[in-house]
Amino acid sequence: MEGTRVDPPVSGARSGWRLLAVFLVAELVWFAVSVGVLVVSGAGDDRIPVGTLLVVLVVPTAVAALVGLAGAALVGSGARQGRVGRTLAWRWSGKDFGIGLLVGVGGLLVTIPAATVWTSLVGEDASSAVGEAFEGRHLAAPAAVVMFLAVWLVAPLGEEVLFRGVLWRALEQWGWNRWVVFGTTSVVFAVAHMELLRTPLLLVVSLPVGFARLITGNLLASVVAHQANNFLPALGLLLLTTGTPA
Repeated sequence: MEGTRVDPPVSGARSGWRLLAVFLVAELVWFAVSVGVLVVSGAGDDRIPVGTLLVVLVVPTAVAALVGLAGAALVGSGARQGRVGRTLAWRWSGKDFGIGLLVGVGGLLVTIPAATVWTSLVGEDASSAVGEAFEGRHLAAPAAVVMFLAVWLVAPLGEEVLFRGVLWRALEQWGWNRWVVFGTTSVVFAVAHMELLRTPLLLVVSLPVGFARLITGNLLASVVAHQANNFLPALGLLLLTTGTPA
């Protein structure tokens, strides 16, 4: 199935290196902001306050994505007008939105069984870092909604800007085969979460998301696929933290 493909900017190794630098800087910013929030909040051995957890959940990813967008505007190819969209291969397309949704929902047929099998093999250590952080907590409705929206919409958008946007374009600029780009960005996505025991599962989760980007050439499709994939985990966290029976 083929969507409305987005033509890439003129390729070139120098542009690829610049975009790779943008990606690495954004990742460093994500780490620095995460650590900074924890240090400023005084979080140590004691349980991290819910407010701090929400800030860590939203702010580092949002800031890193903004760095990626700014970097794309600065080092991307072509005229300044529309440069970010061209560099990240983002454009509105109802068809690609639908493909992303279809691939994301269809991917659940793979990722849900994979998560079940992985949990049976690994046990409690298979839980995500976010799940562990909010485990056993009761959140007020506003905080729970923020957490839900962050996991469902914000995190996927920010991550896709960096991995299937900036990094994907950097590898394309080097002239890499698009299937190699798909595989490489999927692996980097899984490893970059720094959850060693969940890396194989994260790779499985990443494949449908990257596939949506691959077949459409449009970052929009992978964002929608990622958000579709995150909806059920986000809903599960919402129900658990508000005391609603799942």
